[in-house]
Amino acid sequence: MKNLAQMMKQAQEMQSKMAEMQEKLLELEVTGVAGGGMVSVTLNGKSEMRGIKIDPALIDPNEPEVLEDLIVAANNDAKQKVEAQVADKMKDMTGGLNLPEGFKLPF
Repeated sequence: MKNLAQMMKQAQEMQSKMAEMQEKLLELEVTGVAGGGMVSVTLNGKSEMRGIKIDPALIDPNEPEVLEDLIVAANNDAKQKVEAQVADKMKDMTGGLNLPEGFKLPF
């Protein structure tokens, strides 16, 4: 039973750390770029878009597809960076708890 009590204590500590991390994710900002920096998208740690910048030279009414593709690419770049940072933070947070492989937090 000592193991169960220790596991419960670790779970409570992790829950507290998760709440703290959720708050920090809102403050985290990551920028993804495309087109050699002509398009940039900034996301917070929850992958919510916070900003977009587009070089005016890209705005061509006859070729909107180019701009659309670059916006998608910049957003995907930012999202990959967010996911990598969140994974690192989760790894640090769960370092003392042996979670089964493939177990993902937050749920």
